[in-house]
Amino acid sequence: MIADKNNKNVNIPIMKTKANSNAYPWQFASVGGAVRVKIQSGEDIRHLGELDRKLWTVLSCPAAGLEFDTKTLQLIDVDGDGKIRVDEVIKTAQWLTRVLKNADELLKESDTLDFGAFNTEDPDGARLLASARQILKNLGLEKNEIGLEDTADNVKIFANTQFNGDGIITPASAGDEATAKLIETIAGIASATDRSGVAGITAEHIEAFYAACAAYAEWQAAGTKEVFPFGDNTAAALSAVNAVKDKMADFFMRCKLISFDEAVAGAVDVNVDKIAAIDGNLASAAPEIGLQPLAKPNAKGVLELKAVNPAWKAAIDAMAALVAPKATKLTEEEWAEILGKFAPYTAWLDAKKGGEVEALGLDAVKAILKEDQKAALLELVAKDKAEEANALSIEEVDKLLRLNKYFYRFLNNYVVLADFYDTSKLAMFQAGRLYIDQRSTDLCIKVSGPSPEISSLSGMYILYCACTSEKLGKSFNIAAVLTDGDVDGLREGKNAVFYDRDGNDYTAKVIAIVDNPISIRQAFWAPYKKVARMINDKIDKSAAEKNEKSMAGLTSATDNATSVKLEGEGKEAASAITSTFDIAKFAGIFAAIGMAIGFIGQFLVALAKGIAAVKFWVLLLIILGIMLLISGPSMFIAWRKLRKRDLGPVLNANGWAVNAASLVRVKFGKTLTSLAKYPKLTAVDPEARKARNRRRFWTWFCGILIAGAVAVWLLNILEPIGIKSPLPCYKEVVEEVAQEETVAQEEVVEEAPAVEETAQE
Repeated sequence: MIADKNNKNVNIPIMKTKANSNAYPWQFASVGGAVRVKIQSGEDIRHLGELDRKLWTVLSCPAAGLEFDTKTLQLIDVDGDGKIRVDEVIKTAQWLTRVLKNADELLKESDTLDFGAFNTEDPDGARLLASARQILKNLGLEKNEIGLEDTADNVKIFANTQFNGDGIITPASAGDEATAKLIETIAGIASATDRSGVAGITAEHIEAFYAACAAYAEWQAAGTKEVFPFGDNTAAALSAVNAVKDKMADFFMRCKLISFDEAVAGAVDVNVDKIAAIDGNLASAAPEIGLQPLAKPNAKGVLELKAVNPAWKAAIDAMAALVAPKATKLTEEEWAEILGKFAPYTAWLDAKKGGEVEALGLDAVKAILKEDQKAALLELVAKDKAEEANALSIEEVDKLLRLNKYFYRFLNNYVVLADFYDTSKLAMFQAGRLYIDQRSTDLCIKVSGPSPEISSLSGMYILYCACTSEKLGKSFNIAAVLTDGDVDGLREGKNAVFYDRDGNDYTAKVIAIVDNPISIRQAFWAPYKKVARMINDKIDKSAAEKNEKSMAGLTSATDNATSVKLEGEGKEAASAITSTFDIAKFAGIFAAIGMAIGFIGQFLVALAKGIAAVKFWVLLLIILGIMLLISGPSMFIAWRKLRKRDLGPVLNANGWAVNAASLVRVKFGKTLTSLAKYPKLTAVDPEARKARNRRRFWTWFCGILIAGAVAVWLLNILEPIGIKSPLPCYKEVVEEVAQEETVAQEEVVEEAPAVEETAQE
């Protein structure tokens, strides 16, 4: 049965008609505000292909980023495009129910399969059973069931096998030691990793190796005596010549410049100043000395081999010993002749082939070519490939076991969303738990980033948070849905803590908010909080303006006072200051304040008399009616939105294609968000108790006062239109208050002249 937190389970059998008289008899239930098919047997899974696409809850979901076995998702995603669609789910279901004898095995979600569970009447089922037995044989196990732990490690399964079907042979594939050594030699040059985890070679490696050996031997054969002008020392001679080649060219160019114009002799010779500037031991300054000319340039262009720059002496001697051992000097023509002798050798080097096997040595290469084991190695590769079907079947056993354990759970998250509506489980899109503002929410979904234009359609209150973990080096965004509590303390930039399903913690920061009602209770108090915030803002604004004016006046008065010259003008200044004070004005102000206080007192008296004349239950109904009038619209709007809260748009923002409504109603929402609960305190600080009682008193007092004022205002509206007042003595109270107000005004008027006379005196 599907556990639905919002609705009762309702079985709705498909009505048989002429069009679908042979249709599979699906059973349905109301889940999450929508009618959904029930997957409750192996036969239901077998017939998934017959279920109308319009009745699937999900049409597509991502194959990564979910709290689900990653390998299973990859197995279901047959085409590997990163999306799991209905067709792929159907193909997987058909394969599973075909190779299993009893499809009800899938509902057990077991990670083991008894050999009797394989459907041997199906060719694939029989092949999988044989592969399962082979796996256990390779592992050295004797039992009549196979589990995921047996198929989890391919390397372990194929460790002791000679052939494993991947087209890669290893030394273990050889029948003798010489062949094994040859395979190891080839693998040292180029290799691939075998299923057993060992480096091996493929047919391509074998072909390339023997081609390289043949090319290298042919290239070596082309190296005749004419190619080596200095015999076995040719390579060393070329290296020595190349070491001084550029410096020799520099020397002969300096000589040519002197021959062209002797005036440049000083410029191209050794720079004495730079040598003199070298501080310290000259032996340690060889790099700087080496920058000077190779030898003293001369117009004849002759290099005296014994009179060269000390920094180059060793290199010149090594070169001369190899290419001109008897020479004491060299001209440019003689040097060019020496360089020319290397032309055939350098051309031969440029034509080099098979260099990858050069490290083996020419003798080893010739021996390999002579033995010619190429055909034998390729035959071993062919034998290995012949086992490909069996090896793939062994891997399919792991696929079967993995799907046997996880596929039914996947269907409950794809076809039905049953796991989401089950309080004992978490859906595969629920990434973890967010703690913020004295509450936690389990409805956290990984998203690429904020998308309020989509998520606002869900009718949910959503916090988009950026989560980072320096310890794990991970970062991602989540959409956290709040379904209970208040939102007064929530704002962008607020920090929180997120725990993933593995218990790893992340620093979470609110980066965007989608504002929607959370509960009816929150909607009830929303108008009062809004008015309170408005009044508070106005008070703060008014206080700030008055403070600014006061400071401006004080500053102006201070500036004026400092500019007044008191010497010789003390009396005039005093007279000017005195003239600004008008006692008559202050008397009028005091009178107005008194009238205002009197009016307020009269109003309270009238209100008290009116309340005293009304029965308690009538007054209670009036107060409740007023509160309903104020909070009713807000509560009604919230009620409508809460009934329509839909998870679909949030999942759509994360790459899902949700095909049916997935409502999150009030009762269910409270299971997703948990509020902080505190125990009742037995011992309370007396001062704190007094402060709490004062707050309660003034809260109730102001509430009753406001309610009474609104009641009086309503009665003033109702009386003129003929609606009888529920307050029998209302008119008398109003008339009495009006008379008292008139008398008070007359007394104020009579006292006003006396106050003015007093002020004048």
